[in-house]
Amino acid sequence: MRKKRAEKKYVKPDPKFNDIVVSKFINNIMLEGKKATARGIVYDAFEIIEERTKKPGLEVFKKAISNAQPLIEVRSRRVGGATYQVPMEVRPERRLALAMRWIKNYTRNRSEKTMALKLASELISAANGEGSAVKKKEETHKMAEANKAFAHFKW
Repeated sequence: MRKKRAEKKYVKPDPKFNDIVVSKFINNIMLEGKKATARGIVYDAFEIIEERTKKPGLEVFKKAISNAQPLIEVRSRRVGGATYQVPMEVRPERRLALAMRWIKNYTRNRSEKTMALKLASELISAANGEGSAVKKKEETHKMAEANKAFAHFKW
């Protein structure tokens, strides 16, 4: 092996909920280094969630993230000139990163007025096992299921 593995970067927990996952999500939402704005969006979304569902925003957020996390995905692998889609388990860090990325991307595509409203709606639907992010996870699982025949190419 030529290069060392990259060292993991640890983020500090966010000030309001003292939670590392929320802090990572804020960093994920952030554009052009505007962390205060990103924090505002996420916290506002949590308040909107509390108004709509009468449950703590953090609880709904955690449920949404866990519902959007894929357990298995397909990765391309070249074997003798042919490329196979090989189903593989997803590492926990990647699982979290994918769930956050999908929620963020589908939030941006929603039609509500403000980003906080969009985020609140996406998180609520993901927590209920609906929504685009959860659909994406199910699609990923279906792809892995369809390509189960190539599982022996795992490396």
